[in-house]
Amino acid sequence: MTSKTDTAETRRECLNQAEQSVNRILLGKTDKVRLAFCCLLSRGHLLIEDAPGVGKTTLAHALARVIGSDYQRIQFTSDMLPADILGVSIYKRDKDAFVLHPGPIFSQVILADEINRATPKTQSALLEGMAEGQVTIDNETHILPRPFFVMATQNPLDLVGTYPLPDSQLDRFLLSITLGYPNRTAERELLTSMDRAEMLQQLKSRLTPQDVLGLQEDCAQVHVSESLLDYIQALLAESRNEQWFESGLSPRAGLALLRASRAYAFLDRRDFVTPEDVKAVFPGLARHRLCAAAGFNQMPDKQIAEMLQQLPIP
Repeated sequence: MTSKTDTAETRRECLNQAEQSVNRILLGKTDKVRLAFCCLLSRGHLLIEDAPGVGKTTLAHALARVIGSDYQRIQFTSDMLPADILGVSIYKRDKDAFVLHPGPIFSQVILADEINRATPKTQSALLEGMAEGQVTIDNETHILPRPFFVMATQNPLDLVGTYPLPDSQLDRFLLSITLGYPNRTAERELLTSMDRAEMLQQLKSRLTPQDVLGLQEDCAQVHVSESLLDYIQALLAESRNEQWFESGLSPRAGLALLRASRAYAFLDRRDFVTPEDVKAVFPGLARHRLCAAAGFNQMPDKQIAEMLQQLPIP
């Protein structure tokens, strides 16, 4: 009989293979792929903001395939309705009752593509599912499958036809990343190697949804010392300093930072969290939650980097 320890080690090894598989598809973005897996293992959701054509959809599709999950891509448009996401109840005469026809939200991995092209009313259809793992349709609550992971792509807000996501929606995303353009070496390999669509079709699953649930439990057991908690609290307190930002990080963001730091340490094959783990995930956790103080550029990336550099580690 396989012991619990052996099962955990097997899951960890399969997780490493899954990460390597995605890195072979999305070239030169190992740090971004690591953050995507970190978000999944933290029971969070991922927001990717970047220009079209840099690999956002490819990352979502590859991640879904390597974890062997159900996958749905929702293309958000300005005329989309909440029912297009949640589903609709249709009257069945033979049953003399309304029967729910589930929408694409009833999947384990969802790519919400160009989410900020939809109206705020349609965007809000994802809120309950992302926060509570359930949706309410016609006053009836429906539990969503587990694991439930939303990866949303967002076009830069200066593009035509975009609607800024409200703070309540942004807070549902644990991490936010940008992929950016590939470096010269990665781009040359991209130009000369097999088409990415063909590679995705050949990509094998390395994990099962049940494995992902087990890995999420494993991450929750990663040790966090008292001094590390002091550092996290210091970061939260410093973010509330009006010198840097208009308003600081909430306690819920602090809990998300703790979960993400544990997952990042786990991905690095450690059973304890270090300050470097916190520093690695903090920019992705903070950049979509914070607004730079007056006198700074609108995007807070520079302020986040300076704050991390100046704040001493306890």
